[in-house]
Amino acid sequence: MSELLNDRLLRALGREPVDRTPVWIMRQAGRYLPEYREVRAEAGSFMDLCRNAELACEVTMQPLRRFDLDAAILFSDILTVPDAMGLGLYFEPGEGPRFERPVRDAAAVRALPVPDVHESLRYVTDAVSRIRRELAGSVPLIGFSGSPWTLGTYMVEGASSKDFRHIKALAYDQPAVLHELLDKTARAVTDYLNAQVEAGAQALMIFDTWGGALAHDAYERFSLAYARQVIDGLIRQHDGRRVPVVFFTKGGGLWIERIADCGADGLGLDWTISLDEARRRTGDRVALQGNLDPSTLYASPATIRDEVRRVLNEFGAGSGHVFNLGHGVHPQIPPDHVRAMVDAVHELSPAFHE
Repeated sequence: MSELLNDRLLRALGREPVDRTPVWIMRQAGRYLPEYREVRAEAGSFMDLCRNAELACEVTMQPLRRFDLDAAILFSDILTVPDAMGLGLYFEPGEGPRFERPVRDAAAVRALPVPDVHESLRYVTDAVSRIRRELAGSVPLIGFSGSPWTLGTYMVEGASSKDFRHIKALAYDQPAVLHELLDKTARAVTDYLNAQVEAGAQALMIFDTWGGALAHDAYERFSLAYARQVIDGLIRQHDGRRVPVVFFTKGGGLWIERIADCGADGLGLDWTISLDEARRRTGDRVALQGNLDPSTLYASPATIRDEVRRVLNEFGAGSGHVFNLGHGVHPQIPPDHVRAMVDAVHELSPAFHE
């Protein structure tokens, strides 16, 4: 593999000096880009796009051609793992992902296999290898997965949920069953992320999208404990370099001190906690990623620039900050507004690294 021409992301996640704050965007390959929509139409369906290594590579590269970003992130979906576990993933127009066979009792959990990711998810690792070749060392490639808890919510609910009634009922009535489900999912996620590293991913992201839906005492037992299990099992050194891991719990600011001890190199933050508070509460033990409100990008470029300055000021001087949104970019955001954000980070952040 070629040497990296731009390793700002990896250095910032290691809290090493950088010349400016690195920036990438969650969901940076997606529906806000017209070129993505064209490829998505060509693929026929979202999962057909994910399963086609050539097209997945193409859409991964698209935002890098438009914007001066410091990382590429694999184009895929967090639900590939439960799909590989045999739950029958499909997408209902206008309603998002669904599973044909939700897992809601002890018998279904016992029957659930831990997949051979090298076989059932080969299309993902093929895409990772192809993207690494296409990047040719320009920027690092981020691999990712959903967290065991977040994947578990989809597996039990069978779709997105507003109240999480099925999985929370399982948590309170049959916690041993839920723990068995989360343990199996954690083992699958660990294998999946390690396969991505072996295929060429140089950093990893774990998305705990629904961790913030848990009660205060339940977060540790059902989300953080299994994220820690995954992180403990990951390959952390590959191709002569550390493979940093970022863990992101949406709505997780309440537990940030505990999250900082989960073994991740960086914490992803949404917009509900300020970076200066997060930095103070974690004691600079981890890097911080975030945390501009995605809706800021509906505003004018001048306002976007002001908000970028505010986020940079909140973190303050020194390394250990990766600029990002507090969640994924919205489909209706104008690409020029994304450019305004990226350009503002480039122009304003060097002063924080002198």
